[in-house]
Amino acid sequence: MSTDYTPPKVWTWEKGNGGRFANINRPVAGATHEKELPVGRHPLQLYSLGTPNGQKVTILLEELLAAGHPGAEYDAWLIRINEGEQFGSGFVGENPNSKIPALVDRSGPEPIRVFESGAILTYLAEKFGAFLPAGGAARAECLSWLFWQMGSAPYLGGGFGHFYAYAPTKMQYPIDRFAMEVKRQLDVLDRRLAGSEYLAGPDYTIADMAVLPWYGGLVKGWQYGDSATFLSAHEYTHVHRWADALLARPPVKRGRMVNRVTGEPAEQLRERHDAADFDARPQGAGDAAA
Repeated sequence: MSTDYTPPKVWTWEKGNGGRFANINRPVAGATHEKELPVGRHPLQLYSLGTPNGQKVTILLEELLAAGHPGAEYDAWLIRINEGEQFGSGFVGENPNSKIPALVDRSGPEPIRVFESGAILTYLAEKFGAFLPAGGAARAECLSWLFWQMGSAPYLGGGFGHFYAYAPTKMQYPIDRFAMEVKRQLDVLDRRLAGSEYLAGPDYTIADMAVLPWYGGLVKGWQYGDSATFLSAHEYTHVHRWADALLARPPVKRGRMVNRVTGEPAEQLRERHDAADFDARPQGAGDAAA
């Protein structure tokens, strides 16, 4: 394939262009089919998939339950994005952006929808008064690192991850460009964690829960094939220390299992409707990885 490309005066959509996710990518919004969302028995209804963005929310929910907040009990319904379930009318009604996760809080007189993972983390932390400082410099630091993740991760996922692992052809320029940026981001984290136990300071917060699935997963070799070797992720020793500490937490282990459809079957809990679901799973439960 030629490396020369001159953009046309007016861009047009070619349905086959897009690599691994071409079947679900499109330049328009809105529902493609009618499908209502299921509703379970708990006030909090989560519609998600166990990707890094989905794991942020299930980690927080499991941490809230472990911290003694029974109102954080939730139903987690699987949304298979590779099959286009995020374009069903019910899901689009809760998240017009058609991205997982989406949360509906039915604890009050009227349901409240919350979409975008950072917004869901903030909403739940404020609702239960946990994992987000109440005010002052501590709150500002926590929210700064939370929004750092929201702004930075697209360069890791849609940028580096796409061109390194999913694009139909390997292209040096975008891989080099985004690899440089991801290594800069890892250096930002490593420098911060060299002098701080957690991202926002001495306390574990939603900032850590947001960053862990993306950047902890990257340095531990779970993201994008052999990318950890390619990026020399072993160099970021403070990120590794922090990730190891968080990954050892039982609520984090549980949260990372919920709505997962990839990896070892024993690490998958396709849907979660009760805390007992973790114990009730037979060894090796779960379908073949999707």
